[in-house]
Amino acid sequence: MLALLTGICLAAQPLYLNGKIAGIEKKTRSRVLYYQVNTPVTAEDPYYEVSVRLKNTVYVGEYTPRHSDEELPANWNAGAQVQVKLEKHKFFIKRPEGGELQAVIAKHYDVPADAPDKEAEQKGK
Repeated sequence: MLALLTGICLAAQPLYLNGKIAGIEKKTRSRVLYYQVNTPVTAEDPYYEVSVRLKNTVYVGEYTPRHSDEELPANWNAGAQVQVKLEKHKFFIKRPEGGELQAVIAKHYDVPADAPDKEAEQKGK
């Protein structure tokens, strides 16, 4: 009975796959705060476009930081090895200090197995 429960608990844990970061870009999008005499007053909200490569597929996701000064880990650059958990509409990257970064998948595309990371990043643009 105990072995059965242990097996069920282990099966419920998320599976992480080995992947590589294909690219990270810090971007902004405008948000209208209010209108003043028919003129929109906007604010720039930062977000990161994070691309990860899992085997022959590159997933491009958007991560919105909690505050505008939040930075991603310094060692996360193109080609860096990461642990990735993939779900239907989002992926999670394991952070070096613990925890996860959750990104909503914006698009994904296939790349040849022998394509270098730079070529895979350029194909998605």
